[in-house]
Amino acid sequence: MNQKVVDVYNGMVVKFKELIREHKLDHNDYQALVNWADELGRSGEIPLFMDVFFETHALQEMYKNVEGTEPTILGPFYLPNAPEIENPGVMPMRDDEQGDVFFFSGTVKDVDGNPLANTKVDIWQADTNGEYSGFAEGIPAENLRAVLFTDENGKFEVKTIVPGDYSIPTDGPTGKFLTWIDSHPFRPAHLHFLFRPQNGDPLISQVFFEGNQYLDNDVANGVRGTLVTKLEKQDRAIKGLETDFYTAHLDFKLRLQDKPVYN
Repeated sequence: MNQKVVDVYNGMVVKFKELIREHKLDHNDYQALVNWADELGRSGEIPLFMDVFFETHALQEMYKNVEGTEPTILGPFYLPNAPEIENPGVMPMRDDEQGDVFFFSGTVKDVDGNPLANTKVDIWQADTNGEYSGFAEGIPAENLRAVLFTDENGKFEVKTIVPGDYSIPTDGPTGKFLTWIDSHPFRPAHLHFLFRPQNGDPLISQVFFEGNQYLDNDVANGVRGTLVTKLEKQDRAIKGLETDFYTAHLDFKLRLQDKPVYN
């Protein structure tokens, strides 16, 4: 017997009964829930729904008393085995990739401020149209996905393009749920990160940008104030480019401990 499963199930039953009493749910409501949940499963959207509507709350509760950069949701568009690039490096992209040129840099340290060299950094993002490789037709499989490792000072830099806002899928049961709760489907533009230190807790993170219209009403509630940075426009002559470009930076603090919170 798995006692944790038993305890969580019993707790869910108690909470479910409370919801029934509080909201005066009848059997028709219950059957509608069963039918919708069946549709959610058959559509393959359970990971999407959980990522958008529950993971952020789980993370906030799990990490509320833990030091270091606060995590945010992994999202449904992560793919393993991205190509490894140099540091500093260039994200794999199409020859005619649309969007503003963007250099993002970061520093990875432990919670005491010591730089973490040779930390694996997994990066992925949407293109300027808000589409992810592997999940949209016509985009090369490894587009805007990469892995690199921090240098001896815990620093890294990658050249990419400014990502676009995007909409979560709305043509299935998740979209139906959005209609019921009267919510838009958009997430603010962001970069995804998965940091894997040599000894410690992996960090799932995202980086957002000041001024985005969806920062305060992200459909997935994944924005953290400490993960918002500023896009700074730079003159093309600085790097000898054909167009002006943008830069942004953020520092990350990882937890090093014998028993990681997330493994």
